[in-house]
Amino acid sequence: MVSAPPGTALPVTLADPGLESDVLATLSEVEAMLYAALASADPLVGEAARHLVDAGGKRFRPLLVALAAHLGDHRRPEVVSAAAVVELTHLATLYHDDVMDEARMRRGAASANARWGNSVAILVGDFLFARAADVAAGLGAEAVRIQARTFSRLVHGQIAETVGPRDADPVDHYLHVLAEKTGSLIATSTRFGAMFAGAPAEQVTAVSRYGELVGIAFQLSDDLIDITSESPESGKTPGTDLREGVPTLPVMYALASTDEDPDAVRLRKLLADGPVTDDAQHAEALALLRESPAMDRARQTVRGYAEEARAELSVLPDGSARRALHAMCEFIADRTA
Repeated sequence: MVSAPPGTALPVTLADPGLESDVLATLSEVEAMLYAALASADPLVGEAARHLVDAGGKRFRPLLVALAAHLGDHRRPEVVSAAAVVELTHLATLYHDDVMDEARMRRGAASANARWGNSVAILVGDFLFARAADVAAGLGAEAVRIQARTFSRLVHGQIAETVGPRDADPVDHYLHVLAEKTGSLIATSTRFGAMFAGAPAEQVTAVSRYGELVGIAFQLSDDLIDITSESPESGKTPGTDLREGVPTLPVMYALASTDEDPDAVRLRKLLADGPVTDDAQHAEALALLRESPAMDRARQTVRGYAEEARAELSVLPDGSARRALHAMCEFIADRTA
């Protein structure tokens, strides 16, 4: 089991003790670099910028950087800097997302916007983006270019989510949003890890594609866990997306169904008007959704992305890094079974 202070990384068992030790060491160095990067002469900026780092998190993206780096020389100092770049970028998006979503909590603590207000939260998010760019500059022009293009995809994904599908198919639109908002940065994580470790170009390309597919699958599985879990396993109260009217893949599949089974008809009726806020109707909709063909179809979609990601690993040499990346696909596919 891999863990990193102060949070716990994705719970994938690493069969190779040497790999586990190396990954933990890298993640500890990344943690130290994050705090160093967030130092500010202004006490308020420094406190607000450290807020989400202090709250923990999976450090999923740095973990993937560290694993992909084992395709080359994982001891290169650029690997730690690259992992800090992707995590700083991720943290910046969380500050902005919470403002847009009017979120009051993040990682079990008050969100930055709830504590300091929207203006401070937005500006601190900007500060984090600036710090990510500054660290990337130390890695060279290609790193800056990749980070900037990733940032562009993140923004396009957020805009696409905000304006909605317009004339596009809702499911296709949703999967596109996930690719831009989640998959793009995870693709950069695996790409950076392999690239700065000096892995061959073919392997860098393969793990980049792997990262995007894994990112989509992981986000989809989180959406399913919000429906299926009986406890706050997903970091929020089960059924939160349903109550807030957040469109997720199982809901889209349920609404698109033409099944005339009474349960399917009733579920479509409950979901048709958006947020399900009435407690009794929410409990009914959640129960129907858990047992619906839409959930089975959504699970198959998650597994499909995980299988596609696994296929990208075929060009990698056999070894502990490839096996760990393979195990991550299995974990994501199985966590919603």
